[in-house]
Order: sequence, then C-alpha cells, then structure tokens
Amino acid sequence: MLKIPKRITQTFSIRLSLMVVFAIAILLSLSLAIIFFFSRKVLKEEALENASQTLEGTVQQIDNILLSVEQSVGNIYWDMLTHIDDPERVQVYRRKIVECNPYIVGCDITLAPDSCPQYRQIMETGRGRWIGPLKDKEADGEAITSFCLPIFNREGKTVGVVAADVSIGLLSQIILATKPSPNGYSTLLDREGSYIVHPDSNKLLHQTVFTQTENGANPSVKAVAEAMVAGETGYKFFTLDGHNYYAFYKPFQRAEVPGRVMEKHGWSVGVVYPEEDIFGEYNFLLYVVLAISVYGLLFFYLHSRYIIHRQLKPLQLLTQSAQRIARGNYSETIPNTVRIDEIGQLQDCFQQMQQSLSTNVSELEQLTTKLQERGEGLRKVYQQAQEAERMKVAFLHHMTNQMMEPAKEIANSVNILCQSTSDEKCDANMIEREVDTIQLQSKAITDALNRLLDAADKEKGEEVSHA
Repeated sequence: MLKIPKRITQTFSIRLSLMVVFAIAILLSLSLAIIFFFSRKVLKEEALENASQTLEGTVQQIDNILLSVEQSVGNIYWDMLTHIDDPERVQVYRRKIVECNPYIVGCDITLAPDSCPQYRQIMETGRGRWIGPLKDKEADGEAITSFCLPIFNREGKTVGVVAADVSIGLLSQIILATKPSPNGYSTLLDREGSYIVHPDSNKLLHQTVFTQTENGANPSVKAVAEAMVAGETGYKFFTLDGHNYYAFYKPFQRAEVPGRVMEKHGWSVGVVYPEEDIFGEYNFLLYVVLAISVYGLLFFYLHSRYIIHRQLKPLQLLTQSAQRIARGNYSETIPNTVRIDEIGQLQDCFQQMQQSLSTNVSELEQLTTKLQERGEGLRKVYQQAQEAERMKVAFLHHMTNQMMEPAKEIANSVNILCQSTSDEKCDANMIEREVDTIQLQSKAITDALNRLLDAADKEKGEEVSHA
C-alpha cells in the first residue's frame, strides 16, 4: 500500500493544494488529450490532402515532360517520313530531335528493329509507346526510357522505329527538385517494380523495389511495393533503416490530348514523407505543451500553497493557542481579526470561548482557594475536636479512676457491715466507723460525679455557642 508522507497527512494546506492541483491536472490532461487527438487527426487529413496535391503535381510534371518529348518527336516525325530513304537526311532529323528538346538525351532511328525486341513490338502494334527503363550503351550504361514511334513506308508498312531517349537520372533530378517535404521525396515505378524516379541514383535500373525486401528490409516495405505495382491508390506506413515513413501512391495517368496515344504504362507514382516531417512539429509542440503543463502545475501548486497557507494562517495560530490552552495556559491571548468570513467568525468565537474559559477558570481558582481555606479551618477544628475527645476520654478515665477507690472502700465497708449484723459480738464503734467511711467515700464519688456533670454542662454550652 502506498505510504503518504507524514508531512502531507499532517498539513492541511499541502493536502488542499495537492487536491486542487490533482483536479486541475485531470481536467488539463483530458483537455490536452482531446485537443491533441483532433490536432493529430487534422494533421493527418492535411497530410493526405498535401500528398494528394503533391501526387497530382508530380504526375502532371512527369506527364508534361513526357508530352513535350512526344510533341517534339511528332513535330519532326512527319517531315522525316518523306525522306526516310535518304540515310544522311535521316541523321539530320535525328540530331534535330535531340536539339529541339532539353529532356531528350539521345535519338535512335533504326530500320533494323531486330536489334531490340521491344522495337519489334512497336512495329507489330503500329502505335507509339514508351519503353524502358533501358541501359544506354552510348552513355556508359545510364538508365533511360524511350518514346518510340513506328516508321511507315509509302505502302503503309512499318519498316523501322524512331526512339527518343530521356535520361531517367535527369528525369529524377527534375522531379526531385520539387520536394514534397524537407526530407520527403517522390518516386515512380514501372509495372515490374523498377525505379524510374528515385533520389538514390544507384537504384535506377540496377534495383527494383523488391530488391530491398530481398536484402532483409522491413516487411512493411514489401506491402507498399506490392500496392504500388498493383496500381492501387492510397497510403501505407512502413519502416526503413530504422526510420518511419508514410508512402502515398496512385497510378500514373497521362493527360488526354488530341492525337495522343493513351496506352497505359502501368506506372505508379508515389511520394514518401518521413513521419518526422508530418508529425515533427506536432510532437515538438506536444513536448512543449507537456513541459509547460508540468511547470505550470508546479507553479500553480506553489502559488496555491502560498495563498492557502496564508489564508489558513489564523487557523494555525488558533491551533497553537489551543495547544497552549490545553497545556494549562488559560490566559492565552487570542489575536483580533478583521476578517468576516468563516475563519474570522471561528476566530471570534474561539476568542469569546477563551475569555469565558479564562473567567470560569479564575472563578474556579478562587473557589478552590476558599475551599482550601475552609478545609484548612475544618482540619484544625477536627484536630481540636479530636484533641477535646482525647481530653474527654482522659478526663473520664481520670474520674473513673477517682471513683474506683471510694467505690471499693464502700464495698468493703458494706461487706464488713453485713458481716457485723450477723455477729452479735460486733463492736458499735466499728460499725460507726464503717458508716462514716461509707459516707465519706460516697461524698467523694458524689463530688466526682458533680465535677463530671459540670464539665458536661460546660461542653454543651460551648457547642451551643459555636452553633
């Protein structure tokens, strides 16, 4: 069980401050959670919108380049057909095609299409199309994609192919120059998964998108590659080299232009955003807000702790005064207050209670003093009474002792008289002497009894006078 520090349990202001801060922290946490949840949702929707616009812009940019190449070749193509039988003139047209468009890095006009299987497909279909990526043997194996048109003779049969080569590296540079985000990039894949546009030139022509998965990349990369090759539209999350990315993709669609061959290439264009580019500012803002919230709660706790402690200061003073009163200092002075709230009323009532208690204690002390004085007097009277009782007992013993001897003498004289009445020879003088003895001892006893009665009457008179 969690043990609460003793200072917290014993200090009301700390507990009250913590309860207030805890309640505010809960409300703040719920508010921030809701705000950041919807903020992340809005950022994600904004990222989707930006990605959609970037995809459209990338598709249009690529398509504009391809369309300009197609138009450049088409402008010269029809004039070239009238001189197809003149090899020297054909070479002039070849140079014109290269010179008239900055994207075209080479041109091949061949009447021997067997040199390239894809040229044969152009002649069989009789329609222009883009092929590639291929290796340009004249440019040290540079990756290229070519726009090919079949060449027709006067009888309308295909006799050759004109191919305008566009550098994939140059195309990548042009497309990548407009970055979708500070660390993002665009990519273009053909139907086989080969890179047509990619920021890493080493991957052009030499790797496919599936090569990375074969080399141990995260399986999420393969899921993105399969979706793009399948011509799907959407976005996926993937991890590559320890970094998180979002890939937004859609099929590459060319603009419809009169006279343009609208054969589908099977290409897929995608833009890749690092998660940091999408949610970097959001995460930074989250950390900043959390830091501000923590420091704000700490500041609020200290501020509320100061205010509550100051507001409860009279209670603390009352507590200290009550402790001193409990220790016996009943004359403790309760300070006056100008507050009219509950604490002020409590302080006033406590002051009145202390004054009343002090008065009652004073009266009780006076009464106790009087009782002690009376008790002392009673103790002295009781001692005197005990002394008188002892004297009375001693007096009675003394009087009794004084009457014992005459009583014995009387008893002896009576015995003698009794014996003399039975004896005829009894002497009259002896009888008279015994009678005198009896009278004398009786008088002694009578005097003792009179003294005892006088003492009793005297003591009774003293009791009456004291009463």
